[in-house]
Amino acid sequence: MTTPPTGPLGLDPALLEILACPDTHHSPLTVDEAAGELLCTTCDRAFPVRDGIPVLLLDEARHRA
Repeated sequence: MTTPPTGPLGLDPALLEILACPDTHHSPLTVDEAAGELLCTTCDRAFPVRDGIPVLLLDEARHRA
């Protein structure tokens, strides 16, 4: 049994390719490794990654200044 490849923030690179903002525009997300967050390229929200799990809830996101 092989382990899946891990990318930034311990996430599978294939998962990172398909993750999108949960808001209505569904824009792709980029990684901010230093902050441990996924960033929306459209609405400027930052979604936390906790224990290798992206928390893509609008109520949990913060607006970046």
